[in-house]
Amino acid sequence: MKKTFSILSIFIILIFSNLSINSCGSREDTVSCFPNVPINVTINLNTMPKYNALNYDNGWAYINEQQSGTRGLIIVRTGNVFKIYDRNAPHLCPDNDTTLEVKDNIAIICPKDNTKWILRTGQPEAGSKTSLPPKTYPYNYDEVSKTLNIYF
Repeated sequence: MKKTFSILSIFIILIFSNLSINSCGSREDTVSCFPNVPINVTINLNTMPKYNALNYDNGWAYINEQQSGTRGLIIVRTGNVFKIYDRNAPHLCPDNDTTLEVKDNIAIICPKDNTKWILRTGQPEAGSKTSLPPKTYPYNYDEVSKTLNIYF
């Protein structure tokens, strides 16, 4: 009887530890269920007309190229630098209504709960349901060739 009890106890502990590891709890930068996929995108702002807005301050574009994450990216130019945001909501597990969208050229919005962030900075707006900003990615930009390389 003792042996059965200890095996059953270990089995139950393993199940609960697995559930807690794979659950949608919070982490420092995103929820734990946030997709972790490689990002490797290169775009040329000179030769790709759909990204022409990125040549100007406050210009933004959706990136849906291969290797741009599970839902794509939002790129915004702020002066001489870029902000590269993941389109997965940072505070919710991915589902049909958690793809971030740009609203009125000034905000990023999550359609599921209407959480908003400031497009230029990624800061949550007042009354936001989260203090997490959208996940961002590093990049390299060559001003001469106007080539933007995004990676993670």
